[in-house]
Amino acid sequence: MNQTELLHVQFPHLRSLTPFDTAHTATPWLADDEQKHTRKLCASLEEAVRKSGLRDGMTISFHHAFREGDRVINQVVATLAQMGFKNLTLASSSLMTCNDPLIEHIQSGVITRIYTSGMRGKLAEAVSHGLMAEPVQIHSHGGRVKLLQDGELKIDVAFLGVPCSDEFGNANGSHGKSCCGSLGYAMVDAQFARHVVLLTETLAPYPNMPASLSQDRVDFVVPVESVGDPAKISVGAARVTSNPRELMIARYAADVIEHSGYFNDGFSMQTGSGAASTACTRFMGEKMARHGIKARFALGGITGSLVDLHEKGLIEVLLDTQCFDSQAAASLARNPKHIEISTNVYASPASKAACCDKLDVVILSALEIDVGFNVNVITGSDGVMRGASGGHCDVAAAANLTIVVAPLLRSRIPTVVKRVTTRLTPGESIDVLVTDHGIAVNPARPEVRERLVAAGLNVVDIHALCERAVAIAGEPKPIEFTDRIVGVVRYRDGSVIDVVRQVKE
Repeated sequence: MNQTELLHVQFPHLRSLTPFDTAHTATPWLADDEQKHTRKLCASLEEAVRKSGLRDGMTISFHHAFREGDRVINQVVATLAQMGFKNLTLASSSLMTCNDPLIEHIQSGVITRIYTSGMRGKLAEAVSHGLMAEPVQIHSHGGRVKLLQDGELKIDVAFLGVPCSDEFGNANGSHGKSCCGSLGYAMVDAQFARHVVLLTETLAPYPNMPASLSQDRVDFVVPVESVGDPAKISVGAARVTSNPRELMIARYAADVIEHSGYFNDGFSMQTGSGAASTACTRFMGEKMARHGIKARFALGGITGSLVDLHEKGLIEVLLDTQCFDSQAAASLARNPKHIEISTNVYASPASKAACCDKLDVVILSALEIDVGFNVNVITGSDGVMRGASGGHCDVAAAANLTIVVAPLLRSRIPTVVKRVTTRLTPGESIDVLVTDHGIAVNPARPEVRERLVAAGLNVVDIHALCERAVAIAGEPKPIEFTDRIVGVVRYRDGSVIDVVRQVKE
């Protein structure tokens, strides 16, 4: 009787223990000098897919750090279609107009379910008109992490495009020819996915540090020609404005912050990627310099405007889950206090500590806001999906002062309405609305209203703004919907806060 057999006899509960065989029984690649260095490298995407064990009916995921410049999602799904896959769930952190080619793969049955923060373009139009049998699940950035933590969303294979990686999978977005900056979305996918496939433009010498994605999370690495065009990150929602109306709203928003009671040395802020929000950052810089006030940190998607304030010493730390332009991406590589964070650390309600919980002031945008301060950023005036949840409801719920900036009218269509078409963020989380026709304060925040009135700002009742919009543009014609649900809007805790119904033809 050998030692292991004797052990089993004396301690039957240890029968699962097996006898030693060789030093490389569990790690056979270590016996081959070539294989131990290159075992993760795949010559093609098809090879990586086969090795990942992907099967029909499974879930694939992607990040959208390249925004409109992304070249991974369409490439991977087209490859899976060619390989004959069907009935896949697509779980991308968001979808853009560049993802319109996915329509044909939904029509052919390659993709049958979608989880995403939002969608735009022809894809969103097609879905809004009944393209899919299953409704799209629309979640916030923090809410996506909770869905993963709760097990509702289970990623089988994550396909993550990175500018730079070594052969073991240490990857970042700060080096290589197509820098996208923070990989905050990809960090979460790499953590929760059963298998992780990296697509990389540049194979760097080992170890490729700093590593946003660590080698212990990565299964396979595929060198490709391109993963994205960083020049297209700052288009669409993430843009700089010279529009006089947007600049005026931005100035008003900066005035609100200045007199809100939260504009104190060491305050924290998130100003977002919207045109007026980005402009407000610049105006805030002027006020901070004039009053000798510094922010302890700025959070969220980081823009070049925030980087400017950081490098001028007006913001101590940048906590970055997504870079909104090349200036922010370059800053992440060179500024030690510009720090990359995952969406779990950023905004998950299930996180043991989310950065948004420490926010003083946040500026957010809206497609619609109603007299109850409920906000819609999902559907347009025609009922078609054309926006994204993003971190909207996450930071609105957490910040001490949540400000929404929006024009009273867009193309003669009211933004301030009696009832939003689709509710994403509940009115209880919104404190102030800033428009080009006046500033409305939620009645739940009388102390903020008093401060703004005392400062001489143009504070008006939100019902008056709604009436003014109707007086100028007329009563909006009700959107006609069918009873069929094409989208489910999930609040950050996973609950259903609203649905999107199919637009009537």
